[in-house]
Amino acid sequence: MNDRTALVTGANKGIGLHIARLLAEEGFTVHVGSRDGARGEWAAEEIGGDARPFVLDVTDAAGIARAAAQVDRLDVLVNNAGISVTLDLPAASSAEEFRRTYETNVFGVVEVTNAFLPALRRSPHPRIVNVSSGTGSLTWSTTPNPQFTPGNGGAAAYRSSKAALNALTVLYGLTLADEGFKVNALAPGLRATDLNPRAAASDGDPSEAARGAVRLALLPDDGPTAGFFSWDGTPVPW
Repeated sequence: MNDRTALVTGANKGIGLHIARLLAEEGFTVHVGSRDGARGEWAAEEIGGDARPFVLDVTDAAGIARAAAQVDRLDVLVNNAGISVTLDLPAASSAEEFRRTYETNVFGVVEVTNAFLPALRRSPHPRIVNVSSGTGSLTWSTTPNPQFTPGNGGAAAYRSSKAALNALTVLYGLTLADEGFKVNALAPGLRATDLNPRAAASDGDPSEAARGAVRLALLPDDGPTAGFFSWDGTPVPW
């Protein structure tokens, strides 16, 4: 297929930019989602191919509806936009910090996914990839793992929002399976992005994580759905 289309939210930087670039290299027309139009235009030019700037703020319901009206058919939706506003323990985090985090990481995913479902349903092979986090794994939060120290309740708002996103991934995956959808979550690993100070200090390659997202975006019809996978394809425990 030479007319495949994809939308990547938060695609003007970080992992999202690399995901958009790889999809463009696969021949997709890529809608480069960005809250800021100028940054989106820069990203689309940087990506090349058939990458198109696409103004989309995942916290703006009216803006999402306007954006969805511009897309007739969509083959791949990558819910990549995410924020981390505090690294505090839950007892040190305010309810407002939780609200801000969930507004983007959870409610924004619901708004965007639901708005673009009609376009996705016009695809013969619809795929949804939710960029989650290994820190959202409740199993890894309570048992030893290579990513962080168990028992540390830091970044509570972010981590709990990703656990909620994982639950949404399961529910969308189950309810859309009969329509041919593949809906999966990705644990990208710690990458050098501006998500938070810990990520900014990392030497993790964002393009490596992006390859994991694209792998899920290109799943065959007999591929998994309602799953949680590491960037290298390994299943991640819930």
